[in-house]
Amino acid sequence: MTGHPEYDANTLANEFFRDVEAGLDPQVPHNYFPQNDPQNKPRATWRSHGNLLFINWLNYYVYQITPYDLRHMNPTLD
Repeated sequence: MTGHPEYDANTLANEFFRDVEAGLDPQVPHNYFPQNDPQNKPRATWRSHGNLLFINWLNYYVYQITPYDLRHMNPTLD
């Protein structure tokens, strides 16, 4: 499970508190708030993992098919 590596540190907190304000009873996201206490400020501990996922995707799906000799570029893309 990868979750949402694109989320900022407060995105999930904003969604959680929005649901609380709407009268819902959402579960506290496990391991998101320190000590699983919504009164504590969340930390974006996943940021480096999200960056690594994006860089690996970019390398695998884009750079591997990118011609680095411009003479091999598709002329219709000009």
